[in-house]
Amino acid sequence: MRETARGWTAVWLVVLALLQTAAFVVVWRFAVHTELGQWLDTVALTGNRIGQDRIDGPVDTLLNAMSVVSLLAATAVIGFIALIRGRKALAVTATLLIAGANVTTQLLKHFLVRPDFGIDPERAAAGNSLPSGHTSVAASVAVALILVLPRKLRAAGAFLGAGYAAAAGVATLSAGWHRPSDAVAAYLVVGAWAAVAGLALLVFQREQAVVEPGDAHRVAAAVLGGVGAVALLASALALSWLVDRSTIPVEALSRRQLFVGYAGSAAGIGGTIAVVAALMLVVVHRLVPRWKG
Repeated sequence: MRETARGWTAVWLVVLALLQTAAFVVVWRFAVHTELGQWLDTVALTGNRIGQDRIDGPVDTLLNAMSVVSLLAATAVIGFIALIRGRKALAVTATLLIAGANVTTQLLKHFLVRPDFGIDPERAAAGNSLPSGHTSVAASVAVALILVLPRKLRAAGAFLGAGYAAAAGVATLSAGWHRPSDAVAAYLVVGAWAAVAGLALLVFQREQAVVEPGDAHRVAAAVLGGVGAVALLASALALSWLVDRSTIPVEALSRRQLFVGYAGSAAGIGGTIAVVAALMLVVVHRLVPRWKG
């Protein structure tokens, strides 16, 4: 029975890794290599100017707090939490998850090419910006936290972590640092790495591990995933409404149209990380179970 459960968990993780990798490819191809995708991203970036003076302070504070030093500090804290729980393999795996996701993000940002369709000449010289490095930092720390926290704190950690990662992703859009697709792609990179990390934990799981069905966070995962699904639906509706106006140059769009692009993209950013966190929360009790004795 235990081996059967482990087998199904492994299948779930492999499917998660493949689905999120495929979703990344779809986002990249659409947002970067189609004129419509670039237009929608540019609408959202232009719409961020609405009310920007009111949120500049908090946005700058949040983004400036993210650095290599802060990432190393957060990684050390996460490793420490795992170690004081007596989980050496978990400490190593969580650290590799953070490192792998952020290194992958930087490699992809460097090697992926963004064609210039003349839609966003203001930023054409900057080249490719997908995935977002700042968003990857926040999301990788958030997902790693779900893995290392004790079961009584996991649900709260998942909501707080997803909220923090969502705020970071939206902040990169609000500051004009990144397009919305950059943040969404970053979440998918982290999600794929989280599934791989889960497989590693499963492989090295000890025989004395005890999986308690009562440790599953079904309600919390359902709420988090439900909120994410609703946000993604709202985003899809908003962006679908804009598609009919894609023949209009971005600079000729109305204030309302620009705001719909910005708000719809922000909803898509928040919805994506909520779903990614919920998918990990569903299975974490099987990856980091109790121990006998």
